[in-house]
Amino acid sequence: MDGPAELEAAEQVVIRLDSSLASTAAAEPAAVGGEPMLFDGAGDRTEAERFLRAVDNIRRLALSSPSVVGSPRRSSGSGAAAGGGGCSAVQVTMARLEDEFRHLLSSRAFDLEIEALADLTSLCISSDRTNSVSSMDLPAVEEDDSISDCGGRRSSYRSLRSIREIDLLPDDAVADLRAIASRMAAAGYGRECAQVYASIRKPAVDASLRRLGVERLSIGDVQRLEWDALEAKIRRWIRAARAAVRGVFASERRLSFHVFHDLPISNVTVVSVVTAAPATHDTPFVEAVKGAALQLFGFAEAISIGRRSPEKLFKIIDLHDALSDLLPDVSDIFAASKAAESIYVQAVEIRSRLADAVRGILSEFENAVLRDPPKTAVPGGTVHPLTRYVMNYSSLISDYKATLTELIVSRPSASARLAAEGNELAPCLSCLELPEHENQSPLAAHIIWIIVVLEHNLESKVSLYKDTALSHLFLMNNVHYIVHKVKDSPDLWSMIGDDYLKRLTGKFTVAATNYQRTSWLKILNCLRDEGLHVSGGFSSGISKSALRERFKSFNAAFEDAHRVQSGWFVPDTQLREELRISISEKLLPAYRSFLGRFRHHIENGKHPELYIKHSAEDLENAVNDFFEGAPPSPHNRRRSHG
Repeated sequence: MDGPAELEAAEQVVIRLDSSLASTAAAEPAAVGGEPMLFDGAGDRTEAERFLRAVDNIRRLALSSPSVVGSPRRSSGSGAAAGGGGCSAVQVTMARLEDEFRHLLSSRAFDLEIEALADLTSLCISSDRTNSVSSMDLPAVEEDDSISDCGGRRSSYRSLRSIREIDLLPDDAVADLRAIASRMAAAGYGRECAQVYASIRKPAVDASLRRLGVERLSIGDVQRLEWDALEAKIRRWIRAARAAVRGVFASERRLSFHVFHDLPISNVTVVSVVTAAPATHDTPFVEAVKGAALQLFGFAEAISIGRRSPEKLFKIIDLHDALSDLLPDVSDIFAASKAAESIYVQAVEIRSRLADAVRGILSEFENAVLRDPPKTAVPGGTVHPLTRYVMNYSSLISDYKATLTELIVSRPSASARLAAEGNELAPCLSCLELPEHENQSPLAAHIIWIIVVLEHNLESKVSLYKDTALSHLFLMNNVHYIVHKVKDSPDLWSMIGDDYLKRLTGKFTVAATNYQRTSWLKILNCLRDEGLHVSGGFSSGISKSALRERFKSFNAAFEDAHRVQSGWFVPDTQLREELRISISEKLLPAYRSFLGRFRHHIENGKHPELYIKHSAEDLENAVNDFFEGAPPSPHNRRRSHG
């Protein structure tokens, strides 16, 4: 058969099949699925194969006799009329193939198991933190493991390192799409094919992200959110981003690769994600996912440039770490393509801004501790809320040690140490010593500086107490809390170092000693012999009037201490008990000795109950009321006179 005859035969096949399908659609308008399609995924594929062979023949003959087939292109659109109207066979075949391509993409796509996809994201992250979002993550499954869903069938999720690729369409549908795309691209209709692909897959990608909980929020929307709401959205974003990158985007790239790889999409320029770039076989994928990717990473970008405040630090570190963990996969999916690499570049830039935010927030936290002014004394000399906040914050910093050691690369500067210039604390800051030891990391220097500033701030708050003993108890409580928070966190202890911990422990010991001296020295002095003995003239011995005054002074001083210090509060139960024991060990032996030496002088006189009001057991019971932060409970004190 010669060329023209062969071409005519091929055209007849194309026109007949196209007309036949159109006639069937007109005769059966209510048929399920609308217009009948050659590639419908079911039944006899003979006609589809005959159609493709006819397309190949037309294309081959068109190359050898281009004048026979007329115009090589048509305007993009579907369903060109078959037969008359001057349409060439090429136009008819391309119109039919475009419609078949669209139908395959939309009708054969699987309904993504988004919930299962979101759950699978937890299988590919590891973390050494137990208090962060990543603590829910499980060990990664082995490559090429399959997962069974609740119905028991094998899932279409397949492992590629940390990526979980999903079959978006059945294998036979993907093969048909490739067959159609290759013929359209060879005929110069690759751009139309790519546009159809993007028009179908883009809504599917957008829908997947919505189901993962990725909201369409502007930077302004994100920055106007209250922190509690934003914190919850960050947790959801981390989970959704893993599913989106490792599941949705990776699977879209895989599908696009199977359909368009090495095909000449177009020799014209189309608009890519950020800049204009030549269309390549990656263009359909980029056009399908770029909007979703920009939306996804836009949330992290909004966080990275938002207001920096201390409470945001740890969630921003989680966000930074999640993005860092995803970047190798983002690189695999996007960076290999000129058309898509800008998405990867954007993700890298956002991670850099998140790192800057972390450094800025840590600096802001240091300054906040520095600027916290003396206001009113905390009741009972208990641990100050600032101390609890700073030490809990520092413990969390040590939990994030791995990331922060990488991000914090400079030590606190002199300018940072004097950041409160103009503040009443500033004049004393220049004399503060920042302890250093060999191989101390910049992060460790920052934590020590935070505690140094906290110590300085606490010392400024001591002056708020009019009772000197209570001021010492306040400092003792707070330094004790600092020491034990350090000891309770091995990472924090390792960064603080033993030398600085010993310095803190020494400060605690001094405060405890000062409390006991200022609080109990006057009371214990009442139990000394000095001033009670008289001598000379015709008599010598004990002055009963001086002894009575001594007992009255002791009773008044102890009862006042009992009344006042029962309202003071030592929150640490062990420290509270140790203080009571220490007081009892000094007070009770002294009182028993004094009572043993002098009680008979009082009991031989009038109204001994006015002077000997307490037994040693009474005092021991009373000491157990101390540091409870509440008024003393009544005691039935035994009167020694019986």
